[in-house]
Amino acid sequence: MPADASIESRQSPLDALLKAAAMLGPIPAAVVHPCDTLSLQAALEAARSGLIQPILVGSRARILRAAESAALDIRNCRIEDTAHSHAAATRAVELARAGEVAALMKGALHTDELMAEVVDHEHGLRTERRVSHVFALDVPRYPKLLLLTDGALNITPDLLDKRDIIQNAIDLAHAIGIALPQVAILSAVETVNPRIVSTIDAAALCKMRDRGQITGGILEGPLAFDNAVSVTAAAIKGIESPVAGHADILVAPDLMTGNMLAKQMVYLAGASSAGIVLGARVPIALTSRADEVRARVMSCALARLLAHSAVTVLP
Repeated sequence: MPADASIESRQSPLDALLKAAAMLGPIPAAVVHPCDTLSLQAALEAARSGLIQPILVGSRARILRAAESAALDIRNCRIEDTAHSHAAATRAVELARAGEVAALMKGALHTDELMAEVVDHEHGLRTERRVSHVFALDVPRYPKLLLLTDGALNITPDLLDKRDIIQNAIDLAHAIGIALPQVAILSAVETVNPRIVSTIDAAALCKMRDRGQITGGILEGPLAFDNAVSVTAAAIKGIESPVAGHADILVAPDLMTGNMLAKQMVYLAGASSAGIVLGARVPIALTSRADEVRARVMSCALARLLAHSAVTVLP
């Protein structure tokens, strides 16, 4: 099906992933600072969907008040009482390091506050891979799920950062069943221009894939956005590539571009979204504090699938 065809009816790829994740059974997950109604609702809905066994990490008094205000039943949830949001992030990371939880879920705290604990050199959840964020986007007029990276964590990634960002996204694609993801490395134009650094990075990243420094996907770049998602646009510009018009993964040149592109798809194109952090010891379901329950639950589905994928590759 052409990428720019009108798609009137199709199963949501996010719904399909939710079903696949639920079939695996729930994993213990630390819900970090769930001190508002929305965070608690999302954690409970993810539990009802068979994705997680939530451990609520935060101020017991505030959690109980939030539950009472919305008539939410959290009697079956373990609560790890902490003084404030920063302490909640620290404790959640400790639970992950101890193997008590297999994922983290962001609650009502700033991303920076949580991620500072995750990437702490001594007590965090670092691996050899740089951590990065992926938006999973179900855009109504695109025939498949789009993964967009990185629009949340890495502000101005350099070439080696982008290598890890791409590899993380490819790993996610594999975990959700895309055997050979097609990766479009975005810039403003589709030709290499020494005055536009992102075009040079894109060309180098494609060569890094040729040399085995990035594995598991097909890379093409630089590509302008239209060439990445529209077969027609690519044909008009004479671009011959299996990726052009068929991208599974969009790699933004920087955080601002990725963040704005993701939110434009949600607010102007009607996309449904989920968000996940990769490259740490455990997956982290990470969405905006403005995101609704569905986006948070779908993010837990991605975390569940990633946790399963990580287990299956262990010796």
